[in-house]
Amino acid sequence: MDNFSGGSAMPETETDPAEPAVPAKPLPVAELHLHIEGTLQPELIFALAERNGIELPYSGLDELREKYEFTDLQSFLDLYYANMAVLRTEQDFADMTRAYLERAAAAGVRHAEIMMDPQAHLSRGISLEACVSGVASVLATSEEEFGISTILIAAFLRDLPEDSALEVLDRLLAMDAPIGAIGLDSAEVGNPPSKFERLYAKAREAGLRLTAHAGEEGPASYIYEALDILGVERIDHGIRCMDDPDLVERLVDARIPLTVCPLSNVRLRAVDTLAHHPLPAMLAAGLNVSVNSDDPAYFGGYVDDNFAQLTAVFELSDFDKARLAANSIHSSFATEERKAELVAELNGREVAD
Repeated sequence: MDNFSGGSAMPETETDPAEPAVPAKPLPVAELHLHIEGTLQPELIFALAERNGIELPYSGLDELREKYEFTDLQSFLDLYYANMAVLRTEQDFADMTRAYLERAAAAGVRHAEIMMDPQAHLSRGISLEACVSGVASVLATSEEEFGISTILIAAFLRDLPEDSALEVLDRLLAMDAPIGAIGLDSAEVGNPPSKFERLYAKAREAGLRLTAHAGEEGPASYIYEALDILGVERIDHGIRCMDDPDLVERLVDARIPLTVCPLSNVRLRAVDTLAHHPLPAMLAAGLNVSVNSDDPAYFGGYVDDNFAQLTAVFELSDFDKARLAANSIHSSFATEERKAELVAELNGREVAD
């Protein structure tokens, strides 16, 4: 495979059709758009409920899974927040994080930037120390145990007042929480990025990296706000940029990363079907897009599942898949040294195999 430090690669050599098929190893990728609470698999939800003496409003796994048919973002969020009730202790958060990393390693993830919603736990009476320490304790050894370097992102709920976010950020900074960035998530429509200008200014002053959800259900104008008012370095989702050719041109020229989540977009009805997803058009336009799983326990797949279904529907070439993997690495907040390691791993994958 040719080197692609700039984010492109030559297609891999095809297997001789006369040889027995060998399952392809997943490409090494960085996962940049992942909510740790969205990795709670139904089985773990029931296990944590039993451990914590919580009676769930579901008769069993089948009834819970039946609720995973969403009509929009809000219908998902209602179930998402309800299931968080099983997260009570530091150990619960640690077990959830460990389960994600184990699955992510099998999916080819070599670097993960993991969002956590501290406000959602504080509102339930869970201490900031419990949720942060539980997740961070596992991330501290993630590279040694799973081969995955990690960064913890404090994501703030955009449907709550900015003052709430500012208070939580102050507390995180005061406790020297091991966060490397902040994000903005939850219900997008009616909650523009401009609502959080002071929050992002404070985070920037504290030396944190900046990303925000924009342009999933919300309009392309929200992407402009995230860039121009919040000063973000990366846009989570961003698919609505395709509604604005001038914005597309700007994003291409500046190489602004867009962390696209195809299976999530389908499950939340942001697009009708995977076949209608704008990812191929975004690639063709030269946008800096990567593939991510968002909330994989709810949306039908981890990163490798997203790649597999995209490949089946769009017949993605090896070149396209390598380009997407390289984009994810270059768009991460990892150190330049770590990025170089991952690019070298991606370039040498054929040889290593």
